[in-house]
Order: sequence, then C-alpha cells, then structure tokens
Amino acid sequence: MRIAIIAPPYPLEEAPAPPLGVSYVAAAFESAGADVKVMDYIVSRYRPEKLKTELDTFKPDAVGTTSVTMNFPMAVEIIRDVKAINPSIVTMMGGPHVTFDAENTLKKHPEIDLLVLGEGERTILELTPFIKDRTSWPEIRGVAYVDDERVVITEPRSFNQDIDSLPFPSRHLLPISRYLALGFPVSIITSRGCPNRCIFCQGRRMVGHKVRYRDPMKVVDEIEEIISYGFTRINVADDLFVSKKERAQAICKEILRRKLNITWSAFARVNTVDFDTLHIMHEAGCDTVSFGIESGNPEMLKRIRKGITINQARRAVNLCREVGILPHASFMVGLPGETHTTLRDTEEFAQSLRILYGYHYLAPFPGTTVREDIDSYDLEILTDDWALYDANRAIVRTSGVSPEEMEKFVEEYYQEFRDYSEKAEQRYREGTATQEEILSVLGHRRTDFTYRLLSEDIIEEHCQFPLEILKSHPGQEETLLSKKVTQVTGLDGELITNTLKNFIENGYLKTQNINNHLTWYWTHNKREDFWNPPHSIQESSQESTP
Repeated sequence: MRIAIIAPPYPLEEAPAPPLGVSYVAAAFESAGADVKVMDYIVSRYRPEKLKTELDTFKPDAVGTTSVTMNFPMAVEIIRDVKAINPSIVTMMGGPHVTFDAENTLKKHPEIDLLVLGEGERTILELTPFIKDRTSWPEIRGVAYVDDERVVITEPRSFNQDIDSLPFPSRHLLPISRYLALGFPVSIITSRGCPNRCIFCQGRRMVGHKVRYRDPMKVVDEIEEIISYGFTRINVADDLFVSKKERAQAICKEILRRKLNITWSAFARVNTVDFDTLHIMHEAGCDTVSFGIESGNPEMLKRIRKGITINQARRAVNLCREVGILPHASFMVGLPGETHTTLRDTEEFAQSLRILYGYHYLAPFPGTTVREDIDSYDLEILTDDWALYDANRAIVRTSGVSPEEMEKFVEEYYQEFRDYSEKAEQRYREGTATQEEILSVLGHRRTDFTYRLLSEDIIEEHCQFPLEILKSHPGQEETLLSKKVTQVTGLDGELITNTLKNFIENGYLKTQNINNHLTWYWTHNKREDFWNPPHSIQESSQESTP
C-alpha cells in the first residue's frame, strides 16, 4: 500500500514549521506497513504540474491531507487536483476542521472520499489494509464517507489512553534542510487532552478533557532525535506542559542530565506556573513562555470560561521575569459582548504588563462552543469563507463593536511596530542603526528572502548552469548561484550571498551534474538521502544562464 500525504501551504505570517500533525499521520501509516511519501508544499511551491509529476512517480493508492480551518480551502483544492489527475486514487482528509464539519465537508466536496475524524492514529492502523475496499469502511470506527448520496459517520473512536504507544512523528519524511534554512522552531507535544472549557477553542473536543501525559524519558528521547536532525530550537506545543509540575520538572531534569544543547519555548496557563518549575525550565533551556490571557476585563474572562484571573496573569508574568524567562501574552479581539470598554480594559492591562504581546481576532471555528451556541452570545458571525479564518481579520461583530472598529483597534497597535521597523530600516540604510536594530533588520530580511526562495522554487527553476559556462568560470559555482538568485529576486546581493553561503556550509544546498548542467538542489536531511537530489529535480532540470 502506497500512501502520499500532502502538507498544504501555510503563510509566512503563521511561522511555517515542520508539520507535526502530518508527521504523526505519516508515522501511523508507516506502522501499518504502508510505503509513505510526504509531499510538502509548505516550504515549496504548489503547482498542479508538480503534483502530477510526484503522483506519476510515486503511484500512491491513496492521498491524504490534514488541515486546520485556515488552510482547508487550499487542502481541498489540492485534493481536487489529485482526483483530476487520477480519479482512481482514494482521497482522505483529517484534522479538526473536518472532524467538526464532516457532513458539510463531504456534501460540498465530492472529491474527498473519506474523512478520518478526531485522533487518527489508531483509525489509520485499522483502516490501512482496507483503504481500497469501500465495503469495509462501515466497520472502521472514526471515519466518514458518502454512500449512495448519504453521508455515513461511523461509531466514534475513543481516545488513545496510552499515547506512549504511538511512534515518534516521521520527521525523516519531511524536507528538513528546507525547514532548517527557514529557521522556525520544530514542535513537540508532551501530552494530549485539555480539561478547560474555553468557548473559543476546539481543543477539549478534539483531544478529550482527560489529560494523557507522555513519559518524560520518551519526551527527551524525541528531543534528542530532533537535535540529531540539526534543530537547535524546539516549541513545546501543548497548552498544559506545566500543569503537572512533577512531570514537567522531570522532563527538565532529564534534559539537564543528558546535557542537551537546546533552546525551547512553551505555552502555559497563567494559573499553572510556579517559581520552582519555571526556574528549572529556564535552567533546561526554556527562554520564552507564552500565555493566552485573552482579555483584560474580568467579566469577559468569566464569559469565555477562561478560568483565570487578572491577578493570576500578572503573577505569572512576574514569575517569568524572576527566573529569567521572557513572558509573552496573546489577547483576543471580538469576543462575545465585546465593547469599547472591554477593549480599553484589555489594552490598558496588556500595556501594564510591560511585555511582548499580540492581538488575534476571534475565529469561531467549527466545533467551538461559541459557534455551536451562537444564539446564546452577543455575537454575529459574518462569513463562512474558511480562508478568512486566520485570526488576522475581524469576521464577527457584537452589538457594541463593529468589525471595522475591531480592525482599527488592532491596526493602531501594530502600526507602532511597523513604524519602528521602518525607522530601523532607514537607520540601517543610513548606517546609524544600533546593533540590536541591525540584527533585527537582517533577521527579517533573511527570513523573507528564504521563504521566497522556498515558496517560489527559485533554486529548482532557475539554478542550473551549463558545464560549458563553468569552464570559463572555474571555482565560481557559488558566485554564479548568488548572481542568478539576485537577478531573479531583485533583492540585496550581499544578503543573498551571505545567506546562500550559510546554506551551502550547512549542507542544505548542494550540486549535482545532471544532463551536462551543474544543478543546485535542496538536500533532504542529514540523516537520509543527504547527497541525493530529489527525483523531481532530475526530471525538471532545465537550462539556465548566469
């Protein structure tokens, strides 16, 4: 059985990192004995022609993808292209969006054959031998499909109580070199489940109210594996990392015992942190903790069932400062009953913390209490265009605040950052920037350039040089590369030269002689197929001149 898993595109604003859900799904299919390929369009350009080449080469029996609401439309588009290329391929989708909108998804998108609902690993183990046999699907728990124009949703599958039994995510299938070049941290989870009842979150329903913790030793084993790929920064993605203090401290102690050189960040609730736990987290490499505070208005916190207080939030921030951890907070705009007064309360409280913080707009995703019980709240949902559910625009209104007023509130805050960035850029060009400003400007430029290099397939499409040209430019391979990329992008040549040199030194970019052309390509990772260019590059080699 051959299974292709699609990682659909993700915008730079969302800090695209190695997809954890895709990696867990891939591991489940591998455990079931399938031959698995990940087609990653997060760090490469998606085109139907590229998809066809990859499908024709790999010849999968089934293609699956997982998505959140924000990139659901793009995931559907890719699945639609799969069916257009080869209608016999079984198409599947999983993730929180389709889990809570299964019937609508299948009715509106006939190109999707099968949905995997909720936690998918055990369902995948049971499903894999029968993916091509539709007559067996009714016996598989936790799936949905259409039979004779009727949506069938099978018996729900219970949550896996032994998550230590799951294999590590199959990161070896990801284009790790590309992610290392981009530079965002790789995520890991140490638990599943959430007992909290926040009305804007799917988490409790998606992963269950009972928290299931991983063994600290296995968590650190996975961290060691991540380090072996070359990553130096990790993000602990579960919200409840510090809720069971003894276990969190055990993980930190094991990191210290093994002397792992890793920097990491974590999420936490403000009512779960304490000095001792934060202190050992800092000793073990944690430099940032992010808190979802959501509002600076006490009544609003009660309304959204956040289960925290203003005083707890202030205390958590101060504890982070005491131990040397950088605290970060996020707040939501457009919560039920939002008024100009509640917005002002949030703004004043956020400013009083004197920390980095950000605003996100409420996005009432399928499966959230606020969406399903919308009539109980002072809130109106303005659109079901899922592409707009990125928490970066107002898609709701309340009786007290319009979407335009919400966006004005948020824009005024972020305009301060844009003004600072523009002034720092100007001082950088004038040669009067501080060292901190120089690092900030160069860091943003490098990230923007790298994302463009990846998402536009610039290396693959433009960086092949006839060997005849190299005879007159001996030893100038890197120079020719830099000149070509500068020509294509129109960006600063020095930045490009330095960035590409770093990628080459780290082994992310290498050359191969293909069809009498020196061909630059992204390596896969430094553990597997490190020196072999992907088959698709060999197929698409084309002439290029410097």
